[in-house]
Amino acid sequence: MRILFPKGKQKKFINKILLSIPIKEAADLCGLSERTMRDWRREKFLMSLSSLKTLCKKTGLIIPKNINFKDDYWYAKKGASIGGKSLFKKYGKIPCDPNYRKQKWNEWWRKKGKYIFHQLCSLKSTEKPGFSKKIAEFVGIMLGDGGISRYQLKVTLDSKKEKEYGKFVSSLIKSLFNVPVRVYYRKKESTVNFVVSRRALVLFCVQKLGLKIGNKIKQQIDIPGWITGNKAYSIACLRGLFDTDGCVFYHRYKVNGKFYNYKKISFTSFSGPLLQSAFKILNDIGVEARITKDRRDIRIESQRSVARYFEVVGFHNQRNLKKKLN
Repeated sequence: MRILFPKGKQKKFINKILLSIPIKEAADLCGLSERTMRDWRREKFLMSLSSLKTLCKKTGLIIPKNINFKDDYWYAKKGASIGGKSLFKKYGKIPCDPNYRKQKWNEWWRKKGKYIFHQLCSLKSTEKPGFSKKIAEFVGIMLGDGGISRYQLKVTLDSKKEKEYGKFVSSLIKSLFNVPVRVYYRKKESTVNFVVSRRALVLFCVQKLGLKIGNKIKQQIDIPGWITGNKAYSIACLRGLFDTDGCVFYHRYKVNGKFYNYKKISFTSFSGPLLQSAFKILNDIGVEARITKDRRDIRIESQRSVARYFEVVGFHNQRNLKKKLN
């Protein structure tokens, strides 16, 4: 997903980042080249949401307001429109007779096409498990770093920092649905996609589990009711959410010459309903938290509540588990 800043604002934001850290360090954090960072600063390309979160966490900057979101391949429609106009300009028309094509296709369909069975037209089987803590955690993962299209299910993780967690996610999906999980690495962005191409699984996730196809932010997704109505399911779903869009960090500061270092937990979401539901679950299990002023983060700051979170919810993501031990 890409971030659309108002004109001139992306350049100002990147410049703020580079006041705190060198451009090489910023590029390395995002798994990108310095050239890409410079292209973002020149506003040649749109910045990615994952890089925005990474840089804000590193520098302590607040995620900018008044930003919009663009799906992957958002530019395809625009490119197709430009190509169509160019074709029309060259030939004065689209070089085909759409009515003739439609007529011939209908003739073929009535006489032959509808009687042909093809393996590609049938839904491949998938397990359809009942509600459980494992399924609830899977839903949390999908609400965090997951995405669903009409024919695919995808989870995107950091290929360097979340190797072990990627194995956990892949194993969880296989054990729940008995489907193959394809792994695709995107080296330039330092990410890895775990993909299941199975229409039957998409239908199950939408119709049974309450997940949604398409842009999660525009649809302002929320935790399904079958989860929020059950304490054990709510805790499992919360773990999936915090494993993907949450992090454990250290708040270091100095008072009267003495340094203090406290472990805290943060969760980020651009969906208001999802943020509120996660906040309510935390309160229900005795974890004190607060929602930040920009309404995009939940912070667990008291040491008692941090310990309570680790005790009741915990993490499966090694990136956060390591910080528990430090």
